[in-house]
Amino acid sequence: MCATCGCDSNGQVSIHEVNGHDHSHEHDHAHDHHHHDHDHNRKVIDVEQDVLYQNNLLAQRNRGYFEAKNILALNLVSSPGSGKTTLLEKTLQDVKTDLSCYVIEGDQQTNNDADRIHATGTPVVQINTGKGCHLDAHMILHALQHMKPKENAVMFIENVGNLVCPAMFDLGESARVVIASVTEGDDKPLKYPDMFHSSHVCIINKIDLLPYVPFNVETFIENAKKVNPSLEFIEVSAYKGDGLNNWYNWLKQKVQQAAAV
Repeated sequence: MCATCGCDSNGQVSIHEVNGHDHSHEHDHAHDHHHHDHDHNRKVIDVEQDVLYQNNLLAQRNRGYFEAKNILALNLVSSPGSGKTTLLEKTLQDVKTDLSCYVIEGDQQTNNDADRIHATGTPVVQINTGKGCHLDAHMILHALQHMKPKENAVMFIENVGNLVCPAMFDLGESARVVIASVTEGDDKPLKYPDMFHSSHVCIINKIDLLPYVPFNVETFIENAKKVNPSLEFIEVSAYKGDGLNNWYNWLKQKVQQAAAV
């Protein structure tokens, strides 16, 4: 079991490109186990700190790689069912003539989402985490070794659907994008503050359903700003297309900023 978040991440993690040629990599989560009751809590804390320390070292390595190749890396995080894969599909279809894009797709099981991304013509690498509930910097490092993305591109990393554990693991991304659906409740930022605190922009998705759900956009934004006053907000319907131009403008602005550095 992962000492940091409680997930069972000691099993094999498979990484392969979704292009008809599968590759696999066994990834051993560097999580230690201690069963001495008298100092169990202290040892668990030590292991947690070591795991996050080692992850952050690799995250910095990934970040250096992205910066050296002028790649804008976005960590897309959300709870399951928020619509982030649909948003990503739509984004790739609409911006592929303007931007060079790559995708790392994280799921516990199946290639379903990666197959949807592959259908857009975008290079994609699938990471199946098994019982693990988050991606980590080591997984991203090996996915990059498989993918070998070109310079001046956008790397979308679709994390495992979870608003808790992915908040703790820096992947080396340029920015973290949290997607929240109006079907989830406007108190979500208060229930999962770490994720919203660590994110740079929040996409409020499925706004076409606002007439049918008890969700108040102003209340949601107010709650999110309580935990992260600098958080930006973009309201969209990935399904209907409402507000997507605002998201694309944000994306292109970030690409321009990265190129200017």
